[in-house]
Amino acid sequence: MNADLHIGTDPEKVVVSAYRVRTRTGRARSRRTGSVVEAVPRRPTGRTREVRLVHAGRLALALLLASALVAAAGLTWWLPAAVSVALLVRFWRWQARAARPAVFAAPRDPGSRVLWSAPERQAFARALTASHRVRRTWPALSGMIDAPLADRSLTRALDELATLLARRQELRRVRAGLDATRDADIPADSPARIAADTQRERADRLWRETGAAADRILRSIEAAARAGESFIRERQVAATARDAERALARVGGVPAADSAPELAERTEVVIAAYRDLAA
Repeated sequence: MNADLHIGTDPEKVVVSAYRVRTRTGRARSRRTGSVVEAVPRRPTGRTREVRLVHAGRLALALLLASALVAAAGLTWWLPAAVSVALLVRFWRWQARAARPAVFAAPRDPGSRVLWSAPERQAFARALTASHRVRRTWPALSGMIDAPLADRSLTRALDELATLLARRQELRRVRAGLDATRDADIPADSPARIAADTQRERADRLWRETGAAADRILRSIEAAARAGESFIRERQVAATARDAERALARVGGVPAADSAPELAERTEVVIAAYRDLAA
């Protein structure tokens, strides 16, 4: 099973998949952070058709010259000609693609999730930003946490969050449809109204449950980020205090005392935050 999590974000959606996220138009570049691979849209070149024709013409001229030289050398002419045509067609398509804004294709495999609605996209973006904060603390937390295990826990948390947000996105659509039936001009004891009310209650319950689960994951990621950043800052302050104490002791002639802040409790806070994330 693929352990990587691929994420593609464009202006209209967020795609989360276990497989590589591909573009429908435009180009994108990939950036790997641990087991998370983010696809980021590249800026379009904006070249017009006329400009692309000029570039293609220059390439065609160079390929024609190369083919002529090969033919003059006594070699077969059709093979370099065929290769030249293929290269020219590929170059033209690449130019046309690069000139357009990048839009990711919605994967067809059932395991992929596509977040279209703004609240879900914003929530996932917030979690992704917090996950980057968490990863930036790992070099300074060496020896305190198992980085590969923490990476798997963090990636799994993002994966589960994407699943929950995709469910909430669908629930949002279902609840909107059920809410539209409230004003339907039918009797209160109608079986259709009773069925709609029953499904509305069920949808509301699932909405609350998925919201609580998503909030719990998001809070866990942000808590791990805050705990690591706070520990690093506190350790930096402790190092500054020790350096200042030694300098003052040399100036004043008084032996330096160990007055650095005790970080053992803070270490336990960091470890507890990562345990909560893994859970």
